Amino acid sequence: MRILYLILYYGFAQYLPDSYSKPLGQVSNWIRCFLVKKIAKKVGLIDTINRRVYFGNGEKLELGDHCTLGANVSIPNDTIVGAYSMVSRQVYILHGNHNFSNPDIPIKLQGSQPDKQTIIEDDVWIGMRSFLTPGRRVRKGSIVAAGSVLTKDFPEYSVIGGNPAKLIKSRK
Repeated sequence: MRILYLILYYGFAQYLPDSYSKPLGQVSNWIRCFLVKKIAKKVGLIDTINRRVYFGNGEKLELGDHCTLGANVSIPNDTIVGAYSMVSRQVYILHGNHNFSNPDIPIKLQGSQPDKQTIIEDDVWIGMRSFLTPGRRVRKGSIVAAGSVLTKDFPEYSVIGGNPAKLIKSRK
């Protein structure tokens, strides 16, 4: 049955109108949320899954209560998103990387590093067009400014921004 739900999501539901559009937005969002609950490993009471969210096969995906995934978000199938977290539009979470240590061998021929899981804890806001490199842990209560490139982890309640992202201030 999971395969059927994946086909329905990727073949139909992801193209439905934006969750915030009138009059079909709420129905479109409900359909996407329903299908993702059938696909993902663990799903709470989701608020929004907007158009064209890509999560692979979603086999190990976990979404907490009242989380939001904006339009055109790309997240690996084993990502964990905590409760009350918001992932804004066009956020890309990377899963793996290429080996490149030997300059005498083309990068393409050096293989890949093992995949790393990303964890977004509770009450996090990730701004539009941000990138998270493989294996990031975005701690509870943190804000990642729009357009940031997150290459390392920061403490809880951090406000982070830039390329590469740096600590701007603490919320506590």
